[in-house]
Amino acid sequence: MTNAHPHTHHHGAQHDHHQHDHQHDHHQQDDAGQAEILDLDAEVLGEHIASITAWLPLKTSPRHIVDLGSGTGAGTFALLDRFPEAHVTAVDASPGHLQRLRKKACAQDADDRVRTVQADLDAADWPDLGMPDLVWASASMHHLADPDRALRAIHDMLAPGGLLAVVELADFPRFLPENAPEDRPGLEDRCHAATAHLHAEHMPHRGADWGPMLIAAGFALEGKRTIAVNVQGARNEAIGRYALSGLQRIRGAAAHALAAADLAALDRLLDTDSPHSILRRDDLSVRTERTVWAARLS
Repeated sequence: MTNAHPHTHHHGAQHDHHQHDHQHDHHQQDDAGQAEILDLDAEVLGEHIASITAWLPLKTSPRHIVDLGSGTGAGTFALLDRFPEAHVTAVDASPGHLQRLRKKACAQDADDRVRTVQADLDAADWPDLGMPDLVWASASMHHLADPDRALRAIHDMLAPGGLLAVVELADFPRFLPENAPEDRPGLEDRCHAATAHLHAEHMPHRGADWGPMLIAAGFALEGKRTIAVNVQGARNEAIGRYALSGLQRIRGAAAHALAAADLAALDRLLDTDSPHSILRRDDLSVRTERTVWAARLS
């Protein structure tokens, strides 16, 4: 999952240098935390990403792919694997994410097949991204303030016959069984409920049906597929770290709205030294749905 928004700060004249440094450090920490989740997402859900790339209704193998809101490269590397003749232009607002993606490309001897571009997808004018055969936008479109404008920009950029794939998670994954933790059953659902209003306010397009928006932007809908995700923790040791990182971020947004007993139970799960730590549980899984819309120039 990536945030296509830049993380903006408004530094007025009244902000002293120390305050600026504090905000900058906080931004870097948040960026690093998000990068960790994106990397874990790619590790845990890699099979599902690969199944989507295999499903795409392509007429020919793409040679030039643009990955919009690439994050740290989950989609970029899945697409490079699926299409060995292709080159990918990875676009993201975060220089830290792109730097991490570039290091991965070098480690895989794929740096000659990857170009990184830092850009704000909400900007009126995008940098020149060429004329791709395939545009991949995974967990990025719902972050945009004006996705309709972005879809029109993609429409104008695509090569004739080109395909756009919009991939979205129904919601941030659930990790705990419904009856967990034992002292506060249903805690995870209450945490998500506590953040729902924030998501509705800041990301109104999350959970949207992208089909009508694609058609309004001049695309013909070629297909839609929803994949149920249910990865058991026994299959992948990274799930514990994924759950820990995810719930740490949710705590920051939900803390003010949670009952004191719920917050205490959540903190016990997040305390890696505690016998109740989420890292010590053997009943974790990753549960969500992933939907892909494939659209062609009409």
